[in-house]
Amino acid sequence: MVVKRPQVAVAVLVPVLVMFGIGLWGIDRGGMWRDEAVTFQVARRSLPQIWQLLHSVDAVHGLYYLLMHPVLALHPGEVALRLPSLCAAAATAGLVAALGARLARPRVGLWAGLLYAVTPMAGHFAQEGRSYALVAAGVAASTLLLARAVTTDTGGDGTGGGDEDQEDAPVGRLARHARVVGWCAYGGVVAVTVLLHEFAVLILLAHAATLALARMPRRVWRDWACAASAVLLVLLPLALVSSGQAEQVAWLRPPGGGTVERLLRSFTGPTQLVLGPYLLLIALALRHPFTPPARRGELSVPTVALPLLLLPPAALIAVSRHWPLYDDRYVLYALAGAPLLAAAGAERLVLAARRVGLARREADGLMRGGLMRGGLGGTPDPASDAGPGPGLGSDSDRGPGSGLVRGVRVPYAATLAGVLAITLAFVSQLPVLREDRDPARRPDNLAVVSAAAAQRMDPGDPVLFLPSLGRRSALAYPKGFHGTRDIALEEPAPVSGTLYGRETGPDELRRRLAGLDRVWVVAEPYALKPAWYPSDPTERVKLAVVGEEFVPRAEFVRKGSILRLYVRRAPTM
Repeated sequence: MVVKRPQVAVAVLVPVLVMFGIGLWGIDRGGMWRDEAVTFQVARRSLPQIWQLLHSVDAVHGLYYLLMHPVLALHPGEVALRLPSLCAAAATAGLVAALGARLARPRVGLWAGLLYAVTPMAGHFAQEGRSYALVAAGVAASTLLLARAVTTDTGGDGTGGGDEDQEDAPVGRLARHARVVGWCAYGGVVAVTVLLHEFAVLILLAHAATLALARMPRRVWRDWACAASAVLLVLLPLALVSSGQAEQVAWLRPPGGGTVERLLRSFTGPTQLVLGPYLLLIALALRHPFTPPARRGELSVPTVALPLLLLPPAALIAVSRHWPLYDDRYVLYALAGAPLLAAAGAERLVLAARRVGLARREADGLMRGGLMRGGLGGTPDPASDAGPGPGLGSDSDRGPGSGLVRGVRVPYAATLAGVLAITLAFVSQLPVLREDRDPARRPDNLAVVSAAAAQRMDPGDPVLFLPSLGRRSALAYPKGFHGTRDIALEEPAPVSGTLYGRETGPDELRRRLAGLDRVWVVAEPYALKPAWYPSDPTERVKLAVVGEEFVPRAEFVRKGSILRLYVRRAPTM
């Protein structure tokens, strides 16, 4: 099949624009939630301060903070915070389309890219000021580079690139240079991706499975192993540092019974109207997925997409049953496998329908020819033996896949039908996408907390954050707390090399609280429950002094945060 470059360009560009438009819709939600606030306040620090922080916490996001530093230096705002994720999501949609076009044909790429773009999970992380959309883009790019490197390495024929005698010829040297460049590009992109988030290293497992399923020759395995080894060496220092910061993921719990179903719905679409057809198309793509092989060592959509979709989530879920590390966002990059498989299934459906149509037309032609010869007793019509007239074109002249349906070329009719089906899927999921743009859908909204503080607190009012991470609202939106006194703070966050600042010791905190008649407490909901018992002595002093010497007077509650005014108890007579 001859693939025209304009067709590939259109197949890639359209999903990019659609994903960008969907991601741009409602990107300014009017508030950051806690994780975005960490990105916002850390990336705005100086480079030495960021480097100091990474030695004690958040090393796994270090490269992302460094990349966001110049972005927020240009314009420190919520849209700028999320814009890199939006661009990365749009790039991912285009890369998925490019993969589909390379492994199958342009319309498969178009369908896969559009399916990715309209998936609510992709739209969610396109508007998230965190690294996950960038990781997804890196994985999609590395997978495309793997496909190109394999083609270069095998010479496009699955034989391993010819005999060694050709290596001395100029053409052989050029081929060897192209092979080295291809694998270096692949290794470089994977290395950057795993530095953005170390759990992306599981993509190497998926790529190894792809090579195994495609029965790649030894040369490809050797070159891939060199690239993968270099990636692991690059990742090793980060893995050693982040292993000492394991308390950052202490909030994670082992995966439950609904984990797989929830991830499945996130990847394919949460609505039943989309889920059923989506799974059916994937099943069609996986019906004899690796046969008949075009050649040994040739990639196909199933050999690439199936390991990408299954292996990273499965591996992380399996590990998390003993050492909890799993969260849906950590395997966002595996989402790319689902639309690729669904698009391949749709292509099989189109080809099957075409075969049925061709067989029916041939049967009708034979029946008409028989009637003309024998049934009607007349002279056979030469046109009936010659096949369709010039207005329709013969199948042999048009080539496979170029039949006509009522004067419209079948490839374009099928392509438009697929685009229409994806449009219907998008429309059915519009309520989900609209709800996702509501700030209330996030775990909290720190802008609301800051606004409440500005309305209720007066200049000079003492504020106590319980626990210290509750200070994130003041760090993200300091205007709401302007003029107030952070009664427990000893050293600000940027100077101390911490996320939320270094607090004073328990004895000094008792002395400071002893001179107060009132204090505002900004608390996490769990911190005000009787069952909470912090390990830090300063946090225990906050609970003890406020509980014993103060009584609540006013309260403001929002999802994820509580503002409560405490006044000193009246002395007993």
